[in-house]
Amino acid sequence: MLSNLNIVFAGTPEIARGVLEELIKNKANISLVLTQIDRPSGRGQKITAPPTKEYALSQGIEVYQPVKIKNNTEVLTKLKKIQPDIIIVVAYGMIIPPEILTLPKLGCINIHVSLLPKYRGASPIQRAIIAGDKSTGVTIMQMDQGLDTGDILLQQEVVIDDNDTSGTLHDKLQLIGAKLVIKYLNNYTEIKPQKQSNVGVIYANKIDKKEALINWNDTSQILSQKIRGLNPNPGCYTYFNNNIVKIWFAKPTPETTSLPIGTVIAINNCGIMVSCGNNSVLCITELQDASKKRQNHIQYLQSHPDLLNKRFVMEL
Repeated sequence: MLSNLNIVFAGTPEIARGVLEELIKNKANISLVLTQIDRPSGRGQKITAPPTKEYALSQGIEVYQPVKIKNNTEVLTKLKKIQPDIIIVVAYGMIIPPEILTLPKLGCINIHVSLLPKYRGASPIQRAIIAGDKSTGVTIMQMDQGLDTGDILLQQEVVIDDNDTSGTLHDKLQLIGAKLVIKYLNNYTEIKPQKQSNVGVIYANKIDKKEALINWNDTSQILSQKIRGLNPNPGCYTYFNNNIVKIWFAKPTPETTSLPIGTVIAINNCGIMVSCGNNSVLCITELQDASKKRQNHIQYLQSHPDLLNKRFVMEL
């Protein structure tokens, strides 16, 4: 059934590219890829195409990049000409207006990387790790005009490992999301939509870069979750010797200390041991000075041999 459907795909970042790739591998008939415009990226702010655009063009698929889709007659006319059976939306980055939601005979479906109704919104992967959740999942949803409020078509739970970052969890969910949407497209006549519950609704607000500043008053457990949740983007940071230091990976420990927060209390096989709130101790294993590469703690100590008893601070 998948190969018989005329599909429009709307998505922008890497997670969307991964789903698009799986669809193509499974012989999906993609008539058009909608994605956002090319934007400046990286330190050099070079104009860069979205990952979905690059992959679609490599496969000979037409790409369309409207600046907006709401109240855009050109977009609507183009879609009406294609007459898609379904539109698949994965992190497109624009709200789909009602006239497009109802255009395909099977409507628009969305791959959302949480178990809805939990973590509706922009940052479900990061928020799940930051909150210390032990599991999350993927939802295939029939889109409506609300924010991730549509009927549930399929769901699958995924365990969050203690070492998972938002980057590694993203990769797991991307693969599962692709498989689930393919399962739906092959069996859509047999799958009955289920209304979302009004119980357990949580919104995953967009990550603010200000959140990435490490507050050493937090416990080591909370800090570990935050560091993993904001890895790789935007990356948690602190200050040392009047410079920014990014902390990429750290684990809570059973150790306790009465030394001031942010103090490097020990250096051992675990890593760099730092005092945190509630007398807890965080073990840092990967970090990065400004304008330098990421390093494990052993490499970092080679350029900071006097780190013991020094302090990471929360402001310059």
